[in-house]
Amino acid sequence: MSAHAPWASNPGSSRGRLHEEHSGTTRGPRDAFQRDRDRVIHSISFRRLRHKTQVFMAPDGDHFRVRLTHSIEVAQIGRAVARALGLNEDLTEALCLAHDIGHPPFGHAGEDALKAATHDVGGFDHNGHTLRVLTEIERPYPLWNGLNLTWETLEGLAKHNGPVRHPGWALAAADAAFPLDLTSHASLEAQVAAIADDIAYDNHDIDDGLRAGLLTIEQLMAVPLVARGWAAVTARYPGVSPTRLARELVRSQIGTMVTDLIAETRSRIAASGVGSVDDVRAAGAALVGFSATMREEERDLKRFMYANLYHHPRQLEAASAAHGVVSGLIAAYRADGDLLPPGWRDDLPAEEPARSRHIADFIAGMTDRYAITRYRELIGPIDLPEGF
Repeated sequence: MSAHAPWASNPGSSRGRLHEEHSGTTRGPRDAFQRDRDRVIHSISFRRLRHKTQVFMAPDGDHFRVRLTHSIEVAQIGRAVARALGLNEDLTEALCLAHDIGHPPFGHAGEDALKAATHDVGGFDHNGHTLRVLTEIERPYPLWNGLNLTWETLEGLAKHNGPVRHPGWALAAADAAFPLDLTSHASLEAQVAAIADDIAYDNHDIDDGLRAGLLTIEQLMAVPLVARGWAAVTARYPGVSPTRLARELVRSQIGTMVTDLIAETRSRIAASGVGSVDDVRAAGAALVGFSATMREEERDLKRFMYANLYHHPRQLEAASAAHGVVSGLIAAYRADGDLLPPGWRDDLPAEEPARSRHIADFIAGMTDRYAITRYRELIGPIDLPEGF
């Protein structure tokens, strides 16, 4: 492993954990950030990601990505970038693996339904819920709620997309318990995790879209970045079938984006004059990022994907069905709290907004298939589009 740069996060200088832990037992020679990564991996919420939507909801096909495989792919890209930049790979990996833990079933369709249904009690957002899961809902330890992660990991999850000036209620509660300096930029590791997420889904969603037959190579040629990459791979491998070349295109494009990201970030770090992780937080701007050219090309790709994949008629039909499942469940549980399973029923608060937020916590933890099963048990039949 390469030596860490002076602006990398150092587990030996961590701001610590909310709850003091006693080192009376030996659990291996791991530093604070390595422990955080391992706690995420061993959590129930992380395991549930294997049955939560990435792009395709409750997919029949075994080869489509889900939140779990996406998070692992983000971590692989994040570690590669962190290593090249001399950052802390373990903190980067912990952030990449945990970044989607707060997503409800059915991805953004499920989130939209939860947000609408809980508008009167403060709403719902998956990033704030990630902090809530990791600080309150996960309960593997006897003396406190949450995974008791380090300040740096919680800060990175709260601010990986930049400073937060108007936190929702869930993030505000986590910040009140363990102040996370929400108005500053996060560590470089958190900034890397955010863009590793973009690189992963920008490219892997192309792969899944082609596999599902919702995208074609011919359509993708409207995106200059993709067209240039396709010309390169077809020239490199003449006569190879387009199906095989499509995966090479995705691999090549990830490499192109990562290379640009590393070069641009090195240039920004050098120009900023930062000499420590505290300098990074006080820099006033993100230091990890694409070049201006790549940033615009990546935006073009995103616009194409929204128009042709995420808002494809089949996807919109599935999203509508998913919205119905989530909104139906929250209405049923709000009307009759006795429908909750015993553990959740026993802890159901009597007063609002805590009562509805507790119900939303339960629904947000559901996998796609569990939500569908509970809907059919409690409410009745539902027509689901092909692919469920």
